[in-house]
Amino acid sequence: MLRTPVFTRRAINQALGAGLLLGHLPLHAATPKDTLVLAAAFDDIISLDPAEAFEISTGEITGNCYERLLVVDPANPSRLQGELATAWKVSADGKTYSFDIRAGRRFASGNALTAEDVVFSLQRAVLLDKTPAFILTQFGLNKANVKDKVKQAGPLALTLETDRAYAPSLVYNCLTASVASVLDKKLLLGKEQNGDLGAAWLKTNYAGSGPLRVREWRANEIVTLERNDNYPGTPAKLKRVIYRHVKESSTQRLLLEKGDVDIARKLSPQDLEAVARNPAIRTTSVAKGTVYYLGLNQKNPILAKPEVREALKWLVDYDAIGATLIKGIGVIHQNFLPQGLLGASTDKPFKLDVAKARALLAKAGHGKGFKVTIDMRTIQPVQGITEALQRSFKAAGIDLEILPGDGKQVLTRYRARSHDIFIGEWGADYWDPHTNADTFVRNPDNGDDAKSRPLAWRNAWNIPELTQRADAAALERDPAKRAKLYQDLQAEFRRTSPFVILYQQTEVAAFRSNVQGLRLGPTADSTSLYNVGKA
Repeated sequence: MLRTPVFTRRAINQALGAGLLLGHLPLHAATPKDTLVLAAAFDDIISLDPAEAFEISTGEITGNCYERLLVVDPANPSRLQGELATAWKVSADGKTYSFDIRAGRRFASGNALTAEDVVFSLQRAVLLDKTPAFILTQFGLNKANVKDKVKQAGPLALTLETDRAYAPSLVYNCLTASVASVLDKKLLLGKEQNGDLGAAWLKTNYAGSGPLRVREWRANEIVTLERNDNYPGTPAKLKRVIYRHVKESSTQRLLLEKGDVDIARKLSPQDLEAVARNPAIRTTSVAKGTVYYLGLNQKNPILAKPEVREALKWLVDYDAIGATLIKGIGVIHQNFLPQGLLGASTDKPFKLDVAKARALLAKAGHGKGFKVTIDMRTIQPVQGITEALQRSFKAAGIDLEILPGDGKQVLTRYRARSHDIFIGEWGADYWDPHTNADTFVRNPDNGDDAKSRPLAWRNAWNIPELTQRADAAALERDPAKRAKLYQDLQAEFRRTSPFVILYQQTEVAAFRSNVQGLRLGPTADSTSLYNVGKA
């Protein structure tokens, strides 16, 4: 049975002193009428530059502060909407994409937004070649050719040429990703240092045109957004949005109940049950395109054995996790495609079976078990799940040592392939099945110095045949045939992969009853806080 910690007045005052609460507001103070205050965990933020940022928390900030050519419809993510684009089409050969953009747009700086800025932004992402650049470079774009392949066709028009005839929905959906955010060329080049295209400056600053603008980010403390008065669309309803970094669910709940925050974003199932009885608080939820998983590093010779990989899939108490730790905030899921994406499978063959796991371990020559470490971000429900895994693994003789850390620390080790086991989440970068196939079942180069570093690479899973199959699925233009290709990939993935998919997230936000218009999106960058108001 999980217990919710009891927080005394002394503990809350200590939290105030540590900066968990904004400024010097007195205990139980109502938030300002023109300000939306959220309690959230965002220790994963590394950069605010859309060309570099690749963390879930940053995605939401980017989605509210930057514009892209296209965005998904939050009510129906399979449908695209034009944000800056007024028209778009693909050539008969399926390789040249043309876009017309809106006239009269301006950045928060006051600079005019034209096709030149869109072209610069896409080229810049490829030229900088940071982590999310693969979303664009997968279409044959590289540093040598991007200025020829992404070109201005007029003051308000541009073209993008791909190397092959991909499924058009894939190309369009990739342009909804944060890496395709449109940046203020004039502002950034004015901040350029040693040819970095403004990257050093933009890591902690802002150069966008969205309804909100970034005012401040203090790592593991606060993010402040404010209304962009140069935004030509419907203005943000509130003057500012403030994220407070609060990791503990019980602390989030206390702040929400006392009115010190308007929204709590990471409440545990127990705290959600408690606030459901409070008439001053309501909740909203959405099935998120995010899966939680274990990654088993194939550089570890024990974890590289197929029988060990399978054994660990039989050592997860999925039913217990579903009934307690993720009750109301997730559903058990065992496939790399989350429900809602084309071709997503619902098959769930694994359950807790210690005897089967022991037999597989014995077959692998590890009948007496072994010792292994797991890198874990210290947030819930990840921590609770990890502790549950530690107990169920022990039943088969596996000693699981937990290595805790904040989001940045854990991700840094994971991206360096220095882990044994990693537990974490993967959110869809865009609403197309290739977003997850590209990372879970593609690894074009398993070398330590590889340019492309998807999750399969991070876990040193060398899969040339599956990579070819994933590439074929991305090129298939018939939706039914394409869905079948992804279903087959998921079946093979369940059988052989070094990944243990645990569940798909149901994101839940609890909010004060005076908050109006809150609607969570299926992806990190589709939750729009500029539409939220307060009575």
